[in-house]
Amino acid sequence: MILCVSALATLTGFLAAQDQGPINGPGQPVAKPKQPADASGQPADQAPIPSQYKRNPDAGPMPTFKSDVDIVTLDVAVIGPNGQFIPQIPAGNFRVLEDNVPQQIRKVDMAQAPLTIAMVVEFTEIFQRLYSGVWFQTQQLVWTFANSLKPEDYCAVITYAMKPEILTDFTTDKRKIQEALQQLTIPTWHEANMFDALVDTADRMSAIEGRKAILVITSGIDTFSKLTYDQTRKKLQEAGVPIYAISLMGLQRELMGSEPIGLLQADNELNTFAKETGGRTFFPKFQGEYPSVFNDLRQTLGTQYVITYSSSNKAHDGTFRKIKVELVDPNGKPLPIKDQKGKPVKYAILTKSGYKAPREVE
Repeated sequence: MILCVSALATLTGFLAAQDQGPINGPGQPVAKPKQPADASGQPADQAPIPSQYKRNPDAGPMPTFKSDVDIVTLDVAVIGPNGQFIPQIPAGNFRVLEDNVPQQIRKVDMAQAPLTIAMVVEFTEIFQRLYSGVWFQTQQLVWTFANSLKPEDYCAVITYAMKPEILTDFTTDKRKIQEALQQLTIPTWHEANMFDALVDTADRMSAIEGRKAILVITSGIDTFSKLTYDQTRKKLQEAGVPIYAISLMGLQRELMGSEPIGLLQADNELNTFAKETGGRTFFPKFQGEYPSVFNDLRQTLGTQYVITYSSSNKAHDGTFRKIKVELVDPNGKPLPIKDQKGKPVKYAILTKSGYKAPREVE
């Protein structure tokens, strides 16, 4: 399908996104400036990576960390009705509101930089009991997605039951991911503490700058987390790491012939986490749907707009600031996107719902 954006721009097609460069001009993505290194070889102004997530020394360069507290960077995906990325939207058509105040955008780039992703996988007895053979299929699901990542993408695999367990830290070596998955056979814990696992992972990734995401493969059920649902929402919003979720209970629901209340609640919670962090949720019912889910994930994660602005609110008060990204025409009205036949096309803008402002250290 070929789309157009009113009279301002013509979108050559959803799938063309894979071949696009930065929208402000041709060329490669802007390289991050190198920082002077200390004796250990790490840039002197960077925070250390948590010990649980240390990267292999032979795995390539590590991610950089935020230094300018007033600069806000947003990863933004504009997707069409079939979940496909919409490319070639001019920078001038983006509008960012922070606490309903329009912000001055510095630049809008098309990002195809390396991705840092943590795959958080439920590994519990309840999962195994509800869906016979689910862990074997989950292993295949995790490995298939990990194997589809680009060579320069970093990936960590974390399972959770009573508490999260890191199977392999961030690495570009896909063999380590495969070896870690093969070590797991039969789950021994009944509890599925999803809230705790998501917050723990998001907290550890919050300082990492650049394109990052959490992919949680789960039933969506939380049984015994220390954190409540509301506490989890708040902490995930503040961490600013997009949550993408694949629920593996679709087939079970088909077999039940109904929608149990517990699963409906789980769906709502996953949808909320994803929406408020700028991610997406998927609810495949059959294994044959996984290829399309992977394709959507690769498109959404593989190419994004990166919007950079300097917040007009210079108060370093540690408050949470709400963000909204819109597409507008020169008159400030919603930007229409139409197909070749002139029919309006619905689109969604995915980005985090806000961020926590820095706090002055007295």
